[in-house]
Amino acid sequence: MLKQLALLLLSLCLLLHLTTAKATTIALADSGKVNRQKLLVLGAGFTVGYSAMLVGLNNAWYQDQERTDFHFFNDNSQWRQVDKAGHFWGAFHQSRAGIDMLRWAGVPEKKAIVYGGLLGVVLQTPVEVFDGYQKDYGASVGDLVANTAGSAAIVAQELAWREVRIMPKYSFHKTRYAAERPNVLGNSLAEQALKDYNGQTYWLSVNVGDFLQEQSRYPKWLSIAVGYGAEEVVYNHEPTNYRSGFDAHRQFYLSPDLNLLYFKGRSKFLNTALYVLSIVKIPAPTLEYNRKNGFRFHALYF
Repeated sequence: MLKQLALLLLSLCLLLHLTTAKATTIALADSGKVNRQKLLVLGAGFTVGYSAMLVGLNNAWYQDQERTDFHFFNDNSQWRQVDKAGHFWGAFHQSRAGIDMLRWAGVPEKKAIVYGGLLGVVLQTPVEVFDGYQKDYGASVGDLVANTAGSAAIVAQELAWREVRIMPKYSFHKTRYAAERPNVLGNSLAEQALKDYNGQTYWLSVNVGDFLQEQSRYPKWLSIAVGYGAEEVVYNHEPTNYRSGFDAHRQFYLSPDLNLLYFKGRSKFLNTALYVLSIVKIPAPTLEYNRKNGFRFHALYF
């Protein structure tokens, strides 16, 4: 489930709009001068916003569910691990926002990367704790690992290159499978975008030009993305899914992509919009491979 992801990303988008209009994924100069006023604004805003969100999440999602003692739940074999890809993607971008917000406050570069990079884990861990007290499921070690891997991925790139060269992205298309279990996979389009793993694809978009020499003629706006998804995943329990007539299978994709951050300009609004949109894979011609149908070409895939 990506319930927590939707709420957390929504709040982060707001924070980004307020605080990182100048943020880029390119490291800023390390001035060594912390703007205490900005840091105070960030700390206060984060504390108030996140506390309110946890209270709201507890009331809206968990209040009517039966609770037990804290326990772990092994869901690593479910949903063909598309949910884990979602956790990786979410934690990556939350930590990315954390790094750029600390840069905005003038925190020295290395400290901004290390401390800001923890934001994904900090945001996601309490959600797992909440889950740990629910009777029908529990805290997931797999989710915790995926969250940590996502945060570690942005920290590693920033420390190694001082920029993001491999960007995790998300895309979604509506599928017929959501109608099979709308209470689980979503009723509305918005719910399905968060819950229907059949329609979600997670990408690693590689900015090829960043790996080439400066004088290379390769267009730096053109990235190459590899994607992962799954289809016919209606029930999380594999034998039940199969008995119900669904043959769950993985899907692999290859597609061109746009490095939206290449188009940054002088407009704060444009830069902020590009920053937020850079978490999404643009629709593009795509080559798919899966074990049931082999290779398939999509003229336009999202």
